Amino acid sequence: MIPLWFKLSWLAFLAVLVPVYLQEYGPLNFLWLSSIALVAGCLAAWLESRRLASMLLVAVLLPELVWVLDLVLSLLLLGNPVIGAVHYMYNPDIPLHVRLLSLYHLPLPFALLWMVWRLGYDARAWKWWLPIGWGVLLASYAVAEEGRNLNWVLGPHGEPQEWVAPELWLAFVVLFCTVMWWLTHRLVRWLHRRR
Repeated sequence: MIPLWFKLSWLAFLAVLVPVYLQEYGPLNFLWLSSIALVAGCLAAWLESRRLASMLLVAVLLPELVWVLDLVLSLLLLGNPVIGAVHYMYNPDIPLHVRLLSLYHLPLPFALLWMVWRLGYDARAWKWWLPIGWGVLLASYAVAEEGRNLNWVLGPHGEPQEWVAPELWLAFVVLFCTVMWWLTHRLVRWLHRRR
């Protein structure tokens, strides 16, 4: 159901991205939900796993669409990110080739949507994703430090927040993500039923 060219293209891209990201950012960078979706999405394609593709779609569809929107708006505004999701794309301290590899965010939500369209949506996906997503957020918090704010567990836009206690912010992020995943599940299930 998933064409071989699609699987090979995804695998080839990972063969380039993973070593570059490991050298530039280190292994902890793969705790980003988008990085997890990128790597596990390749696995879902090769296994043609409806459940895994559905879980990853639930996990990242909305944040990835926000990333795409922020990039498009920032290009229209000549490099001024509106939302703050793509500010690093304009950071000259990050090598250009690394920033170009980050453009995987553009096709990722659409690739996951297409895979779920081809394989079908597993309505239990969001329940399967919840403990994994919570675990990723807690792991992100456990390794967080200044300059490493994975999944924004310390504050928005990659910067630590100072409004509330760090644990309260983490609870907010977990709650926000849980609601976002549930809403994504409802949206995808509704769309899947209409096709």
